[in-house]
Amino acid sequence: MSELFTQVVIDGLLWGAIYALVAVGLTLIWGVMGVLNLAHGDFLMLGTFGAYWLAILLGIDPLIGLLIVTPAMFILALGIYKSLITRIIKAPRLTALLATFGMGIFLRNLAHFLWTADYRLLGDTLVGDRVITVSILGGTNFISVPKLLAAGGSLAATALLYWFIKRTKTGRALQATAMNRQAAALMGIDTERMYMLAYSLGIACVGVAGTLLTNFFIIFPEVGVMFVLFALVAVTIGGFGSIQGALIGGLIIGLIESVGGFVGIPALKQALVFAVFVIVVVLRPQGLFGWAD
Repeated sequence: MSELFTQVVIDGLLWGAIYALVAVGLTLIWGVMGVLNLAHGDFLMLGTFGAYWLAILLGIDPLIGLLIVTPAMFILALGIYKSLITRIIKAPRLTALLATFGMGIFLRNLAHFLWTADYRLLGDTLVGDRVITVSILGGTNFISVPKLLAAGGSLAATALLYWFIKRTKTGRALQATAMNRQAAALMGIDTERMYMLAYSLGIACVGVAGTLLTNFFIIFPEVGVMFVLFALVAVTIGGFGSIQGALIGGLIIGLIESVGGFVGIPALKQALVFAVFVIVVVLRPQGLFGWAD
């Protein structure tokens, strides 16, 4: 029993690391721009399809395709920001919310039109379906190598982004813009450039997550819906605008989903995640690392 429970916890942490990267991108956009990007999961979907077609058409493995998909998603985000987001950045938040919601619907339907609703799975990758065996607390546990690489890559991307924001001049400008846009502008910071950078970095995060998922997860036009919902819950738990909060929140969500399905009814494991979301909103709406207004 304890061996099986350890296996469940390991799986929850691996998934949690992936959820965390998606949540980090979402919270970065919100923290700097004040826009809740409801199309976030649909950009993840584009990342999975980008990596998939690179593998199918050009024979580029997702681990290598990461070097193509991530900058491509960054550049795509720059174009979308210039053409759409810049027009709604100063609009009422409900307007921005509806605009990103509509963009998500458009991207999903575009994917349905271009690639149909079929489920796809890459069967031949560098890591394949390898499994490693580890001994934890005297028991034997199995870890999927593709999932381990996805979790490790997600944590590495999160750490790199955190370092960039905390240790570089541009990162500190992003922090200043997030704290007080008007004061940042008065200090000579180009807040418009910071908005564009935050949006593009946030989308690049889901580009990384989507590409890493391609090694072992099914690919279809609706794939991003679950991830954006879980990311929203993770951000709510951690506190909007907090990268470390998004990381902790993502890991918590992964554990709740995995352990909840083990000790309770597996079919209700996602419902348990949203039950926790409601509890956090009621008891601590600012999240673990947020501040009360």
